Amino acid sequence: MSRVRELAEALIRCRSVTPDDHGCQPLLIERLRPLGFACETIESNGVTNLWATRAGSLPGPTLVFAGHTDVVPAGPIDQWCSDPFTPTVRDARLYGRGAADMKSSIAAFVVALEELLEAATPYAGRIALLLTSDEEGPATDGTVRVIARRLPTAAHGPATDGWVGVLERPAARGERLDYCIVGEPTSVDRLGDMVKNGRRGSLSGRLVINGVQGHIAYPHLARNPIHLLAPALAELVATEWDHGNEYFPPTSWQASNVQAGAGAGNVIPGRITLDFNFRFSTASTVEGLQQRFAAILDAHGLDYSLEWSLSGMPFLTPRGALSEALAAAIRAETGLVTELSTTGGTSDGRFIARICPQVIEFGPPNASIHKIDEHVELAALEPLKNIYRRTMAALLVPDPVSR
Repeated sequence: MSRVRELAEALIRCRSVTPDDHGCQPLLIERLRPLGFACETIESNGVTNLWATRAGSLPGPTLVFAGHTDVVPAGPIDQWCSDPFTPTVRDARLYGRGAADMKSSIAAFVVALEELLEAATPYAGRIALLLTSDEEGPATDGTVRVIARRLPTAAHGPATDGWVGVLERPAARGERLDYCIVGEPTSVDRLGDMVKNGRRGSLSGRLVINGVQGHIAYPHLARNPIHLLAPALAELVATEWDHGNEYFPPTSWQASNVQAGAGAGNVIPGRITLDFNFRFSTASTVEGLQQRFAAILDAHGLDYSLEWSLSGMPFLTPRGALSEALAAAIRAETGLVTELSTTGGTSDGRFIARICPQVIEFGPPNASIHKIDEHVELAALEPLKNIYRRTMAALLVPDPVSR
């Protein structure tokens, strides 16, 4: 059994459902400390975080691997072909909750570190790991807490979009992040066919349209908020919020929930509540979307109240040293020319991008994540580890021959 598979299986055995790390990070610390890593555990409201660093022999950049040890709940256990927290191999696949998202990525990176150091390869700069057990949950006590504690600044902003501190001067304590690989499962059909160089932002809202409740047989004595909303809703659906750009698709607006009614079929409701979400690109701003949304409501003369919730800002890493090193490593291991993409949901990359100029996400295929019988191909484990090792060497090892 390869070391990557062995470590991945050990992590899968830990029932680390958000926010419980359930022993994953202590297991990793046992591997990292003998390698010379300084390991700091940061706990917050039941969440366990790990910040581990090791300096090279020469000054240079800091490369961070970021990830999460927590997993989503397994769901109905009887629908799994095997226990979700007992790693099982069938048909050349490793099954278990977290196999793809993202315990295999963590195992691959740790073993890649071991191989790099076992070869006594001198490297410049610093290698770090930032792990949390609060990525699949609210994400308020995980990565943002580690960054705020390790990279404090005199200026802190409000806790909007899950961000507990706006870090404008991370060098205040001598900390500097230059490159970050987030081990999210980004591949689609084959390992390496896609990496994420950014993510869309997520802006949610709750709209309440006020009408006048009344008897359904006397509509002239009432004002039906469902009818009042309908023309504005049609315009919101038809609105083109932006055209996107080279890296992002156009901003998407979607209604997610509608609630109205007094519970009786002969009553016109007095209000209707609409929940919605923007997935927006760097081509739009939060303020701009909010203003345009309100302008449509105002144009229809609606009596309304509106609450906003920003859960993540978009981030983008243009083509550069990190994406080129990762693409070259993928090509060397798989023969594939990888695609840069910003599709999908949010990740902790949105926090790290505030203080790190180059953030790229890369991991195994994601078709089974959060599903019953989550799995990863066994054949992907060694190439995944090799891609991480090659990328580290390309960015940190001065002598190309040593890579």
